[in-house]
Amino acid sequence: MSSAEIKILISSLKLKNPFILASGILGTTGAILRRVAEAGAGAVTTKSIGIKARRGYPNPTIVQLDIGFINAMGLPNPGVDEFVDEIKKAKMGGVPVIASIFGVDEKEYVEVACKLEKAGADAIELNLSCPHAGGILHFSQNPKEAYRVVKAVKDSVKIPVFAKLSAEVADITEIGRSVEKAGADAITAINTLKAMVIDIKMRKPILSNIYGGLSGKAIKPIAIRCVYQLYREVDIPIIGVGGITTYEDVVEFLMAGASAVQIGSAIAIRGLKIFKELENELKKFMEREGYSKIRDLVGIAHGGG
Repeated sequence: MSSAEIKILISSLKLKNPFILASGILGTTGAILRRVAEAGAGAVTTKSIGIKARRGYPNPTIVQLDIGFINAMGLPNPGVDEFVDEIKKAKMGGVPVIASIFGVDEKEYVEVACKLEKAGADAIELNLSCPHAGGILHFSQNPKEAYRVVKAVKDSVKIPVFAKLSAEVADITEIGRSVEKAGADAITAINTLKAMVIDIKMRKPILSNIYGGLSGKAIKPIAIRCVYQLYREVDIPIIGVGGITTYEDVVEFLMAGASAVQIGSAIAIRGLKIFKELENELKKFMEREGYSKIRDLVGIAHGGG
């Protein structure tokens, strides 16, 4: 039995391990979220949910590249009222359920957050930065806009509120300080990056929306940089996300300053077994290198270890 302790605390959420299902990946129903939880995730995050049902963009909506994926789903979701029962089903997985939400203004964010809190969500993740759904990215590019949304939701719910930020800003730490001041309990960094791909035979963009969000290993160095910068400027936990496929990636994020990580695109590569595999691999690394607790790894690239 491993002696390495990998339980973590993010605000009031107790996680058995630092591996969280990222939003937008398999988070469409409560049954799927429960399956991910049972596969070994420490927590699960839903697909981003809005106030009304949204069809999303027509196909094609995703392209696989050697360096990751570009997707332009368009935030399809059934609307908050239809999703309430899915939260209840997801809770049966026995791990914290984080509800990802979006809106056109702070009033919509608040209404969706309150309904999902009532449904049993353990935390709210504010999608402030979807790069392919018009009107949302600007929330994480303007410190005042980000502050207003976070403050409104924090004033309306009792559960933790996480702010998901974009790297597509001049200074992500300015946004980080703003959401911390507004009361955010943690920061998720980063969202996908706006990108596109062209079919040279068809002579046109492949995605129906033209632009999509780039995820996977291509964005990991950018995500690491953002986590590192944020760790130096804020005092709230950081959840790292972007291109995590191996335990080495996990360790890199932790050393940069993340307290937990989200797994997304890598599930398409390694399957749901990735959660238990990463847990075992991380424990072996910690034992091999002499780390007894996961918090001993957090932020040591800054000179603390």
